Formats: sequence, structure tokens, C-alpha cells
Amino acid sequence: MFLTRFWKRSAVTALTATVALAAGASSASAGVLVASAPDCDQQSTQKTFLPWWDIADYTALSGGDFEGAGDGWSMTGGAAIGGGNEPYYVGDSGDSHSLSLPAGASATSPAICVGLVHPTIRFFAKRQSGGWLSLSSVRVDVLFETSTGQVASLPIGVAGNGGSWQPTSPMLVVANLLPLLPGERTPVAFRFTAQGADYSVDDVWVDPYGRK
Repeated sequence: MFLTRFWKRSAVTALTATVALAAGASSASAGVLVASAPDCDQQSTQKTFLPWWDIADYTALSGGDFEGAGDGWSMTGGAAIGGGNEPYYVGDSGDSHSLSLPAGASATSPAICVGLVHPTIRFFAKRQSGGWLSLSSVRVDVLFETSTGQVASLPIGVAGNGGSWQPTSPMLVVANLLPLLPGERTPVAFRFTAQGADYSVDDVWVDPYGRK
């Protein structure tokens, strides 16, 4: 209940702030996210979360399987690539790593393109140790550019569980209300922060377009 209320407050705050920014937007000035945005037309999608009754088409966030060296990811506070994969192996059956987030640590992803129609993000999370279940979580912030090229951030959701790998609920990426690229798309990045306990995160996927 605590996490549900927190998520709702975060979503309302994020949506209100983003709409306000969109209303005051002028001509776009390219910043770091636009400059580093991948080719939006190269996204391949699949129904990754169909076993959990989610029919949306998702694309893998670059490096979000944490099987490589974390290239493109920025990590602070002891965040690192660690051993152990989520048990559903939605990426590949040979995967063996995940993101380790000690309490207070953060990891920020590379940029990815999303569209205007309510895209979402989902991933797998596991509480490793420490903290009270109702008071610990992985907080997710979306990083996006304003029309002046400045990078801003908004909270879009939290994930917490009792110590086993579980898929998160879909989190709405409201920053897509600020399209900066052709085709009503915008580059965003995601920051994952462990709050009140040590967590692991794995297999981060984004529904780039939402409802088609």
C-alpha cells in the first residue's frame, strides 16, 4: 500500500511537471541526450512479458541485460555488474549477470528513443539484503531534455519485493510528452537507485511506442 501510494504521487508529480515543460517549450536545442540518441528506426520488439499477461511489444534497453562491461552506463555509489541472472531468462538462456545496487547506489542507462503514445518500462528486481520491505525500493527516474537542451529528471515509479526475482509493473514514461526528434520521438535515459536496501536489477525492457 505504501509503495502504491508513493508511485501514484510520483506519477502525478511527473505528469504535471512534464506537461508544464511541454506547454512552455520553444524551438528545440540539441543537448547530450539528442546527440547520443540511437537510430530510432532500428528498434526490434518482442512480447517479452507475455507470460505475465502483458501483450505490449518491448525493445531491450542497451546494456540492460548486464552481460557486458556496462558500456554506456554510468554507475555511482558502488553500483556494479554482479553475478546471478533473473530466473526467467527473458534475454537469453545463457545469461549469468545482473546489476548490483547497494543501498544508495545509482546506475544511469544510455539513451533510447521513445514515442508520444504512453510508452512504458519494465524490468526484474530482487531485494538482496537490508531494510524493511515496505520502506525499501528501487526508484526509477527518467532523464529527458527540455526544449533548451538541458537534461531534467522525473520519478516514474518504484519497485520493491520480498527477496525473490520478480518482474516490475509497467512504469509510464511521461517524459515522451516532449518530442525532440522527427516522428514525434524523444531520447530518454533511465536512472535506477536503491533506497533503504541492497537490490539487484536485470533485463530492462522498454515499450517504445505504447499502444499502436
